[in-house]
Amino acid sequence: MHTALRTLLADGSPTQEQVGAFLQREQFPLVDQSGVTFVYAGSADAVLLRCWISGLPTAQPLERIENTELWALHLDLPENSRVEYKFERLSNGHGEWLIDPLNPVKAADPFGANSVVQGFGYQRPHWTLDDPQARRGTLDELPINSAVFGERRDARIYLPARFRRSRRYPLLIVHDGDDYLRFAALRTVLDNLIHQLEIAPLIVACTHSPDRLNEYAGNERHARFIVEDLLPALRSRLPLEDTAETRGLMGASFGGVASLHTAWRNPGMFGRLLLQSGSFAFSDIGAHRRGAVFDPVVRFVNEFRKQPGVPTERIYMSCGIYESLIYENRSMLPLLRERGMEVRYDEVRDGHNWENWRDRLRTGLSWLYPGPLWMVYE
Repeated sequence: MHTALRTLLADGSPTQEQVGAFLQREQFPLVDQSGVTFVYAGSADAVLLRCWISGLPTAQPLERIENTELWALHLDLPENSRVEYKFERLSNGHGEWLIDPLNPVKAADPFGANSVVQGFGYQRPHWTLDDPQARRGTLDELPINSAVFGERRDARIYLPARFRRSRRYPLLIVHDGDDYLRFAALRTVLDNLIHQLEIAPLIVACTHSPDRLNEYAGNERHARFIVEDLLPALRSRLPLEDTAETRGLMGASFGGVASLHTAWRNPGMFGRLLLQSGSFAFSDIGAHRRGAVFDPVVRFVNEFRKQPGVPTERIYMSCGIYESLIYENRSMLPLLRERGMEVRYDEVRDGHNWENWRDRLRTGLSWLYPGPLWMVYE
């Protein structure tokens, strides 16, 4: 139990005034080196913590503090952890999921928002925040008439500050690019890292699929779209260095699968991959247990594990240790390295979410596309 809560309860049941002062005085959840104490204030029949840490129950009950409307639960949380969560309040037979009313720290994603507990020692990286001294790149829309899909697809193109058509630039193609921009501060990160000379000025093509669970799951048409539709459109309109070494693919979750699959189907085309929490489900024997949506992923990854080839030269991978996908990502490492690919892999105390992927961008991008700072000093 956190010291502040222990002090509140030291003399038995606290008064309403003491509870009010406690809620005004403290920052919630209560964090120290021993872990985190979640606190909910309000009437309910029961309150559950809903969090996404592989290995722990997805629902854990808070205990009501006698003669109050305070509820509390302590978890042993390692230092530098970051966890997203909600509360479930049960009242009169009905359940309601809600963000923590006492916690101002939230994280957005395509499904809404979650509360965030920042464990002891965790700080949001400064390079993910707007730097008024960093020159801003631009975002332009690029319509693509896709012969593969028989329809128009749009991409958003990031051009670095001081962009000049007389120069040539590396290219990074990002799956779920709109989500990276909205939820992982991709534009801010690019501006800051280029300004700080940590990554080379590069052109970034942000793609977005209207049917990502199908098109990103080891889909042949998607791989053809990237190579036959998107890449020629970029080449015809932008000054690219246009070598395998300077072309890269990036994605998280199913986007990581799509990135690896596209490179695998087109060996020698993309020399850089940035794969975050890749959904690399496979089955050594018997059936997998991840549901029908993963069936095409498993078919691809099983085939890849049998015949990986050399789809790229250099790969940055990351995964949260609180993710259920940690085993699959760990299993990819020896397979990739045995084929001679250079792989850097990071594990962190976080889950399957956009801010985890945001926090890894500096390491991944600067390793794959080093700027003058790293080329001089490393």
